[in-house]
Amino acid sequence: MIPAKFDYLAPGSVQEALSALAEHGDDAKLMAGGQSLLPVLRMRLNAPEVVIDLGRIDSLRGVREDGDALVIGALTTHSEMVTSDLVRQHALLLSKAAAEVADNQIRHRGTFGGSCAHADPAGDMGSAALAMDAEFVIAGSGGSRSVAATDFFVDLFETAIGEDEILTEIRVPKKTGWGAHYEKFVRVAHQWPIVAVAATVSASGGTIGEARVGLTNMGSTPLRAGATESALSGAAATEDGVRSAADQAAEGTRPPSDLNGDADYRKHLATVLTRRAVLKAAGA
Repeated sequence: MIPAKFDYLAPGSVQEALSALAEHGDDAKLMAGGQSLLPVLRMRLNAPEVVIDLGRIDSLRGVREDGDALVIGALTTHSEMVTSDLVRQHALLLSKAAAEVADNQIRHRGTFGGSCAHADPAGDMGSAALAMDAEFVIAGSGGSRSVAATDFFVDLFETAIGEDEILTEIRVPKKTGWGAHYEKFVRVAHQWPIVAVAATVSASGGTIGEARVGLTNMGSTPLRAGATESALSGAAATEDGVRSAADQAAEGTRPPSDLNGDADYRKHLATVLTRRAVLKAAGA
């Protein structure tokens, strides 16, 4: 299907983009890599009068260090997340999750910030960002503010980004030396995950010191498996040592029921995938 007619703007700076948003208000939609927005436009599920393309704003791209954190531009592509030495060294989980996003073509166009701002609970990057304790930097007419990942994802396709604001970068605390794995279950290649688990683990001498576990498609937003994280502290990095902790992964979740599986199926699947992800992240 052909999208409804719209005007196209391509600002060269964040300030220009904010000015365009202020001018056009509810009639405008922001576009990052376009991998979420363009299908919506083609199906005419949304028909904005103006599309503001952020793709020419170079300041929104790239990965850099800032003390104990990595700063990742919102327009950094999934492919760049996979190949970045800084991301692999200090935030391996993000690299692992980005490698599982769709296919090569989409990874070369889709962006980390765009994926998180779209806030699809079945998207791969939200749970990884949540597990990494990321902070989202949002720019508006009054300046910039930072929002923790726990507060960023508000509801289905809804985030803390205001209608007159732009996500500019994601700050991620370094987890240098931590193992990581993203375990994703699909029926066919490149499908949205029925359930996926993002796990990053600090382990030494066969014992898990700390663990962070994010869940994909287990509710209306990405979720943390808090009970599992607590139970993993001090656990042996073995099948038996991880099993009881992984069995708690679905506590407090409200997964959907659809043609791919009902809620109970997803809850069981979450425990299985959590066990696999944690063991692989711990190097077991």
